Amino acid sequence: MDFLELARNRYSCRAYRPDPVEDNKLKAVLEAAQLAPTACNLQPFQLIVIHTKGREADLRRIYSSAWLAGAPIVICACGIPAESWQRRDGKNYCDTDVTIALDHLILAAASLGLGTCWLGAFNPEAAREVLGLPAGVEPIAMTPLGYPADSPGKKSRKPLKEIVRYERW
Repeated sequence: MDFLELARNRYSCRAYRPDPVEDNKLKAVLEAAQLAPTACNLQPFQLIVIHTKGREADLRRIYSSAWLAGAPIVICACGIPAESWQRRDGKNYCDTDVTIALDHLILAAASLGLGTCWLGAFNPEAAREVLGLPAGVEPIAMTPLGYPADSPGKKSRKPLKEIVRYERW
């Protein structure tokens, strides 16, 4: 599958089979995140792999919808702002770097037949507590990881002419 086909076929999966994710596939998606470009290659992130069995109540504290814990694994992508590159005007690129890493992970998962769903609408304080995050570590996004038990719906995207400009605004 070429990249554009992979990008077209990836979708936000919200139902998962109970089948475990093989260790080699988990390692492959984690390596994809490791290989992601980050500002000055500082990699100011940590990925927390959570096996959901027995952690359902904890995960419900972080995100109230039950389908999250239906996946065999949830990954929380955390940023460490103090370790990231800052532009001269003070713009910190931590969130951007974490986002790129998680996107690589999600696309690698899709290429292996695994489902994911980008989550930002979770309770960060509950995530901090449940995951034991130290001061200075921010939970940025999460994704379940597992074999889909649903099918993709129709994707709605703006046409290119609405999101692309050439040369100037």
